[in-house]
Amino acid sequence: MRIITGKHKGKIIRGKIPPVRPTTDYAKSGLFNYLANLKDFRNITVLDLFAGTGNISYEFAARGAGRVIAVDTDIRCLKFIRKKAAELSFSYIYTVKSDALKFLKHCPFSSDIILADPPYEYPFYTSVHDLVFSKKLLSEKGILVIEHSSKIKLSQLPGFFQERYYGNVHFSYFS
Repeated sequence: MRIITGKHKGKIIRGKIPPVRPTTDYAKSGLFNYLANLKDFRNITVLDLFAGTGNISYEFAARGAGRVIAVDTDIRCLKFIRKKAAELSFSYIYTVKSDALKFLKHCPFSSDIILADPPYEYPFYTSVHDLVFSKKLLSEKGILVIEHSSKIKLSQLPGFFQERYYGNVHFSYFS
C-alpha cells in the first residue's frame, strides 16, 4: 500500500495492517485519475466509509483535501489510521467509530466526495446509496463512489453516471 501522488508521493504505508482488503494500487490509481478529471481535490470534504486501512483517506489527504472523515466499525482500523495520519502529518483526517449506515442516518454535514468501500459480500449497497441521496449528504456537484465486485450491479440506481473497473475492482459513480 502506497501513496500514489501528491504530498508523500511514493510513500509506502508500513505496519501491521488490519485484516481488511485495501484497494489495490492499480484500482486506486484508476479511481483517482478519473476523479481528478471531475473534481479539484484542494480543500474538499471527503467521507470515506468502510475506511479499513485508510488507504483512500491518505490519498485524498496527499492530494490536498481539506477534511477527510474515515468511518469504520473496527477499532483496530481506526487506531491504524490515526497512527499513520499522525506519522504523515495529516491532521485533517478524522476517524469515527460507527456502522456506515448508522453514521449516514445521523451525518450532520455534506461532503464533496463520498466513497464507500464495503466488504464485497455486503448486503446493503443500495441502502448506502439511498441514505446518501435521501439525507442530501452530497454537496452541490458532489460525487458518490461505491466500490464493489463484478457480481454487483448498481447502474439502475438514481444518479448513476459511470461504472469503471480495474481487474476485479468496480467503481460505480453517482451524482
